[in-house]
Amino acid sequence: MKKPSCPDERTICHQFDRLCQMALKGEAIDYHRRMKYLNENEVSFSELSEMELNQMIHFDDYDAENSHFTVLGYDIEVKDMLIAEALQKLTEKKRNVILLSYFMDMSDTEIAKEMHLVRNTIYKHRVRSLEILRKIMEEQKDED
Repeated sequence: MKKPSCPDERTICHQFDRLCQMALKGEAIDYHRRMKYLNENEVSFSELSEMELNQMIHFDDYDAENSHFTVLGYDIEVKDMLIAEALQKLTEKKRNVILLSYFMDMSDTEIAKEMHLVRNTIYKHRVRSLEILRKIMEEQKDED
């Protein structure tokens, strides 16, 4: 930079220098404040413990992998393939009773009203269906 030729130019140069110094000092303060915030509030993945990393794991669950049954207007999703295969081997009435009872948490009385049957009939269907399901699932496990 060349030397100023008159005093007014010198004053202007000093003012400009001071302005630059203040701007740089302000930027440095902002940078240090930001670094302090990041150090206090953020942690890199490499610094996390195994337990903390495991808490952040999320597995996607796709509907295409699950079986769906429609019972009396309810869409019921069954995630366990072994149970879904066993349910498909039951008669429709027995399957409906099991699905409404165990997947929709309905009582025998509520199911009887929905299916227009007697409560005792629903109870017998449920008990017999569970026996059949147990046998089917045991056979499937033995085959595997």
